[in-house]
Order: sequence, then structure tokens, then C-alpha cells
Amino acid sequence: MNKKVLKTLEFDKIINQLVEFAATESGKNSCRRLTPSYDLPHIQEMQQETSAALSRILRHGTLSFSGVHDLRSAMKRLEIGGVLNVIELLHICSLLDTTKRAVNYQRNEKAEEEGDCLTAYFHALMPLSDLNAEIRRCILSEDEIADDASSRLFSIRKSIRRTNEKVRQQLNSLMNQSSTQTILQDNVITMRNGRYCLPVRADAKGQMPGMVHDQSSSGSTFFIEPMAVVKLNNELTELELQEQEEIEVILSTLSNAVAEYVDVLRENIRTLIRLDFIFARGMIARQQNAMMPEFTLDGTIRIRKGRHPLLPQDKVVPLDIHLGDDFDLLVVTGPNTGGKTVALKTVGLLTLMGQSGLHIPAGDRSTLSLFQEVYADIGDEQSIEQSLSTFSSHMTNIVSIGEKADEHSLVLFDELCAGTDPTEGAALAISILWDLMNRGAKIMATTHYAELKIFALSTPRVENACCEFDVATLSPTYRLLIGVPGKSNAFAISGKLGLPAYIIDDAKKRLDKDTETFEDVLTDLEQKRVALEESRLAAFKHEKEVAELKKQLEAKQDDIQEKRRRLLEDASQEANQILAQAKEIADSTIMAFNRYQEASPSLQDMEAKRAKVREQIKKNSENLKVSAPTKAAPQKPLSLHIGDMVKVHSLNLTGTVHTLPDAKGNLFVQMGILRSQVNVSDLSLVDETGTTSAKKGKGGGGVRTSGIRKSGSIRAEINLIGMTVDEAIYALDKYLDDAYLAHLESVRIVHGKGTGALRNAVCNHLKKSKIVKSYRAGVFGEGDAGVTIAEFK
Repeated sequence: MNKKVLKTLEFDKIINQLVEFAATESGKNSCRRLTPSYDLPHIQEMQQETSAALSRILRHGTLSFSGVHDLRSAMKRLEIGGVLNVIELLHICSLLDTTKRAVNYQRNEKAEEEGDCLTAYFHALMPLSDLNAEIRRCILSEDEIADDASSRLFSIRKSIRRTNEKVRQQLNSLMNQSSTQTILQDNVITMRNGRYCLPVRADAKGQMPGMVHDQSSSGSTFFIEPMAVVKLNNELTELELQEQEEIEVILSTLSNAVAEYVDVLRENIRTLIRLDFIFARGMIARQQNAMMPEFTLDGTIRIRKGRHPLLPQDKVVPLDIHLGDDFDLLVVTGPNTGGKTVALKTVGLLTLMGQSGLHIPAGDRSTLSLFQEVYADIGDEQSIEQSLSTFSSHMTNIVSIGEKADEHSLVLFDELCAGTDPTEGAALAISILWDLMNRGAKIMATTHYAELKIFALSTPRVENACCEFDVATLSPTYRLLIGVPGKSNAFAISGKLGLPAYIIDDAKKRLDKDTETFEDVLTDLEQKRVALEESRLAAFKHEKEVAELKKQLEAKQDDIQEKRRRLLEDASQEANQILAQAKEIADSTIMAFNRYQEASPSLQDMEAKRAKVREQIKKNSENLKVSAPTKAAPQKPLSLHIGDMVKVHSLNLTGTVHTLPDAKGNLFVQMGILRSQVNVSDLSLVDETGTTSAKKGKGGGGVRTSGIRKSGSIRAEINLIGMTVDEAIYALDKYLDDAYLAHLESVRIVHGKGTGALRNAVCNHLKKSKIVKSYRAGVFGEGDAGVTIAEFK
């Protein structure tokens, strides 16, 4: 890939952002060397690595690789039997600490989760815990070796402390003598050249037998080592030399232990640097809310909701761009500052990022094609040093592009052939684009030339596009509309900026008739497009409302079928009970008559028995009768209040009064999630207490009433930010039950990004919930990774 386009499309700025996410110097160098590739398997491997790192970061947070130093020279010295110094050994410990941290990070992956392409990297790491612990035991810091690093060092340091104490005791005893106090400059013990001395006045130095080690800058004080401690100081010096020799032995022993694992340490360094590079790509993908693109080899580009990664996410307008499927050349027109150049750079920069193994800030299922070269002529190329005008410098670049571009090239032109005579420039631009098209290149060009718009309208495999301009507010919307040629709107923008109206009117008169007619056609097309867009949105809204009503009717039908099933079941049970009672009566009656045939009962007893049977049969018959329900006289809504329970007869639904009747008697009634305008004549007041208690008396009625009422009060969103995990899960569980009873289709759960602990807890809870059909992370515009969208069954 040519280096000029990397700077033109600001790919170098993306690399600078990527470098900031790497922790090791070698990882930063890997980021700096990153360039687009033309090897599809290599690109797909890098994309998979980036995706795996992003997934791990979202699940478990970031992984720090700080502590990996450049140990190449140390490794070479170990191979030839050299000895490492204290700092190098501590760097080995730091490397092993980072290795252990990475191994523990891998252990966060649950056993049931499938491994990804990074699992092999983590499994290749060896923390060498015993070696790390031994070095830490012996070396406390860069300036201190532990006393118990060896038994001999412990003994030597013990002797040093004992000898130091003897020297101090001897010097203190000497200072306390009256003859010595008169010749001392100060009553202190000091060190000179590693030996204990006393500060003696210059005029009395002859009175202190010993060795002179130093003199003050003024010459008034001599630092003398008394003869009484010379031997002890000599012993101390010898002990310090022994201590240094023992430290060298300890460092040599530790170096030999490290030398046994040189290959393991090299592999750890190589793996950690690679992981640092991969996780840097994952972290920049998280920052940009980016995703992994799909790749094709047929030159097709389809970017959904693409955003320029260097623009603020809260301000940039996502673009939908496709190229190479129905057309190979896209001519983008529209006013200045309308977003044409941003759209051009977005296509080029996302292509470079995708071929570099970086995720792109776009929507799911975005597709990029593999290009061997990307060429761009964007910006002011004027060169004073080379005596080139803007047109000449642009043309020099265009000539260079024309010599190299082929079917494996993506070519981007900004204001092609501008800066010269418009007629000649337009003709030249058309010829250049036609030549590149014949070579098979995929091209995107911005222009103000009307001739190029006509060329796009009349030429196969060429399409117009425009950056939308709101004529009402005289400001761009930054939306890219493919299939519609745009207007430059020079007159409207000039008027907004204060150009007098008479000048604009005069300019309009100077337009030739063909140009004016073409501009009128464009204006008419734009007006029709806006009208169609509004109609489409209205139709979509109506379709959504119809689908919601259909869903409500289906739910109501299901409720009726359930009630019918329960009524039939209850009736069947009751009929079985009555049959059983009838059988029992018949059996007892037959037995009685059998007894009467054998004996001679009195007529009075037989009559009493028959009356008892008749009474029982009459009682069962009354139980079988179904009394017709008494219709309550509807209460005429002569005086309605907001909040009154009413029944809408035409819809056979119950709701609450939302507004008071107007002069025509029309008002709005809230029936669950449905808010409808009805006339007061279609309403009757409902006894809220009686209705509620009656519905609760039936098996399923109470649940439905609860759902209708909750639907008006339960919001489709819950905010868990600021809660602990336990508090959030408790609140979420109750909220999901209420939302499910309210018949909401989906809810939005706001948990924020943070460390990811709250998001993981929410996802785990949703996974176990029996009423949740599916859930997903929010996309751009919904709150990104800071929210989760859950859909009910």
C-alpha cells in the first residue's frame, strides 16, 4: 500500500491512537509498523484475534502488560555464561509477574465457554513461580540484597554490625575523655572514605594520634581516624569486601538458575508482546464501538451505519454506503461543508483499517472488499516549492494514479479537476473517470459539476449520490443519499451568509436555460424524495401500530380460549359429581325397595323415603340450572373525570379517561398500551371496585387486569447505574416480572460500561430467566455496550 494514501486518509492518526493502548515498547513498535495487508487469510486471522480480545475485554476487563522490558542483551549474556545484575534480575521478576497475571486472566474463562484463537497464546505462557519467588526472596530492591540470601551473607552482615558497634563504642569512649573534648570541632562521629573519623580542630591535630582522611573546605577542621579504631576499621573494610564477594556469588547463582529457562523466557516475552499488540487492537475497537467486517474479493463495499473514527461519536452522522454491486462509480454532489469529503475519507479509512486487522466503526454485516491499492486525491495539493498550482498539483497526482490503478484498486477523488475552466474541467473529469472504470477500478468522486451528474444519470454502472441539505434551515444534515443527485445550493447558502438578495436574483437570471431546467429537475426530485420518505415513515408507523393491535387481539383470543377451557373443565367435574350423587341415590333407593319387598313396612315410612329422594333430585336439578346473567344498567357518563374507569363498547375494552370531552364529545381513553380517541356516546362508566373483585374471582382474569394497568405505568427501561450487583439483580428481577405482566415486548436495561461486573451479572441473570426469550448488547444509538436489550417470550 502506498504511504501517501495512509497520510492522506489520516491512517497515521489511527496508528497513533493504537500506540497509546499498547503497554510494552515492543508492542508499541508493532502498532507503529501496522500497515494494510492484501493477504486475506492473514487479515482474517488478525480480525479474529481483535474480535477475541474485544470479547474478553468486555467480559473480564482489560489486561495490563506493563512490566515486560527489553531483555535481549541479558538473554545473550546468560547463553554465554554471563552474570546478570540486580536490575536485570528484577526485570526477569517483573516479566514473570506479568506472565502470571496473564495466566490468571485466562483462568477467568469459564470451563463451559469455548476457547478462542487467543487461548493457545495464554496456554503457552509459563510463569515459573518458583524461580520468581527465589529471586524475590534474595533481592529486596535495586539497592538491597536480603540478609538471608545465603547463610554466609547473613554471617558476614552480622559481623559487620558487631564491628560497627565496637567502633562506635570506642569512638564514644574517646570523645567522652576531657582531653579529647577540647580538641574536637564537634562531638560527632563521621565517615570519610568509608572509615569512621572524628572532626579535630586544625590547631590541635597533632594532639590526636591517627590517620588524616579529609579536611574541611575552610581548613579549620581535620577528619582523623584515631589509632584506637584503625584495626577495627580495617576489619570492617575486609568484611565489606567479603559481603560484596558473597553478593556476586548470589547473583551468579540466580543467573545460573535463570539461564536454565532462557528459551521459556524468550517465548514468554514473544507471546506477551503479541498479546499486548492484539489487546491494543481490542481496546481501540471498544473505544470506537467497532465491529469485525466481512470481506469479499469481488470489489463490493457495503458499509452500514459507518462512522469516521476520528470524529466524536456523539456528533458524527452514520453513513450507509455501497459500491461495486450495482455500480462501480459513485458521484457525490452537494453543498460545501455538507459531508462529501468526510464520506469519501470514511470509505477509504475503513478499508485501510479493515485490511490492517482493525475493527471498523460500523454496523453489523458491513462488508469490505480486498484492494491491493487505495489511491486518494483529497485536499489542497498546491506546492510553492515546485511551482505547482492547485490544479497542476492535483493533475500530477491524478496522472500518477492513472498509471497504476487497475481492477484491484479503490480510487477516491475529491473535487476532481476543480480549479480550472468548468467546461474543460468537467469534460476532463468525465474522461478520467471513464478510463478508470474501463480498467475495472472502484471509484468514488465528489464534484460540483452538473455535467458529472448528467454523466451519472446516463451511464451504466455509474450512480449519483448527494449529501442531504435541509432547505428549510439552510443547513446540511450530513446524510448520504445514494441514487439522488444533489444541488450545490450556492444561492441559498450565499443568502444565509448575508449576500444581498438583488445580487442573488441577478445571478439566477444569468444561468443558461439548460442549467436552470436541470436544477429545477433536481429540486423537484428532492421534494418528491422528501415526500416519499415521510410517507414511508408514516406507513412504517402505521404498520407497527397494526402489528401491536394484532398482537393484543391474539393475546385476548388466547385468554378467551383459556377461560373457555377452564369453564368446560369445571363443568365436566361438576357433572361427574352430580352423576355420582345420582348413582348413589339410585343405589340406596333400590336397596330400600328390596327391603320393603321382604318386610311389610308402613305406608307412612315409604312415603317419607320417597319424599326424601324427590327432594334430593330437585336439589340436583336446581344446581344444573344456569341463571342468565343480569345486565347492570350502564351508567351514563354525564360527568366524567380524568382517571375514571370506562368501557368502550365499540372495542369491548376497559380503560381510563385520559382527557376531558371536547365540544363535540370526543376524548382520549387509555386502554392498556392503546390510546384512542372515542366519543362520549360510546362509553359507559364502570364500577371499578366491582369489576376488579369480579375478575379476581375467576382463575385468569386478575392477571390480565394487572397486565393492562401495569402497561400504563411500567417503563420500557430500568437504570441500574450506581447499584451494587446484589441491589441491581434484586431490582432487575422485580422489574422483569412487572414488565412481563405488562405485556411489554422488550426492555432496555442501563448498566453502564465501567468494569463490566454489573453487565456480566445482568447477562447471567437474563440467561437464567424463564420469561426472557433473548438478549443482546445495545448498538450505536441505543447506548452501545452500556445497555442490554432483553426480549420477552
